[in-house]
Amino acid sequence: MKRALATAFVLSLVTLWPLHAAAWDDVNLTQPGWHGDGIAYSGYRIGQNPDRGLYPSQAQILEDLKLVAKSWKIIRLYSADQHAADVLAVIAREKLGLKVMLGVWLDGKPEKLNANSLQIVRAIRLANEYPDLVAAVNVGNEILVSWSDHRLTEAQAERYVVTVKAGVRCPVTIADDTLYWRDPASRLGKDIDFITMHTYPMWNGEDIDTAFTSTIHNYEVVRAAQPGKTIVIGEAGWATFADSPKTLPSAASQAKQQRYYQELNAWAKASGVTVFVFEAFDEPWKGNGTEGHWGVFDESRKPKQVMESLYPELVSAQKPTLMSGTQSLQAAAPIPGTLKNKE
Repeated sequence: MKRALATAFVLSLVTLWPLHAAAWDDVNLTQPGWHGDGIAYSGYRIGQNPDRGLYPSQAQILEDLKLVAKSWKIIRLYSADQHAADVLAVIAREKLGLKVMLGVWLDGKPEKLNANSLQIVRAIRLANEYPDLVAAVNVGNEILVSWSDHRLTEAQAERYVVTVKAGVRCPVTIADDTLYWRDPASRLGKDIDFITMHTYPMWNGEDIDTAFTSTIHNYEVVRAAQPGKTIVIGEAGWATFADSPKTLPSAASQAKQQRYYQELNAWAKASGVTVFVFEAFDEPWKGNGTEGHWGVFDESRKPKQVMESLYPELVSAQKPTLMSGTQSLQAAAPIPGTLKNKE
């Protein structure tokens, strides 16, 4: 009964659809195709934390998105919160040309019911406020796979999907691990407009030599289990530091990240598959371990090896210069804003 009342509450707050059609022609995630491609974006820097309501400023977001817009066309956000609102406002104001897969953060714990409802309300409002930017709404992230610490039942997730679909005009999806989507009995595939799957060979203890083959195998298994559905890879990436028992410490490196990224993107473009690389920037709020080191830029916005050829101006700007006279290279002052290399 409480969940039914929550759904009714959400629907009562949904605003009317805009009367004009949204410009999704160039990024239609319901159709197979390579869209530019995608990357996951969370702009949290040192001292910022979404769990504590400490969000990046719009100036910091603009700095980030200028970098992102140079190489990608669509970004993935994870929560309908202040950060998402600021990201959409910056893209619209600055005319950055980016599209967004907007996220709804859901948690199956009973005490999170009101927070879930608020996420749904905000996502619907933002999707309708920015119809030309929001290419899709993702209802929940890893909420169905068995190992999730914020798991929902399929029935709970289905109700949230129905509510969002009733309130937006853009496509609706759920993002979850290969382990959920590869089961033909997974119910949610029929309720969404396209499937968003995650695949992480590195988390499964693999090293780089098997990573690409494993990724494509997972995609094909999900495609066979969910016939007729467009499949988007919502997360696939390679960490540059690892200290988890689930990963091989020797697997983490910038060179291996570069290889995985290049192999995956070449396949995606040739095969017409949208991929959201995980992720744009390292996230220090997640701690010093593996979780915080999946970015193709580090937390100081320095490009890692995989991005150096695309951002030579940043590489040259952040490298120390040779000094004349009695000063040596070792005596040069550290560059402000940079951190010790953790890789």
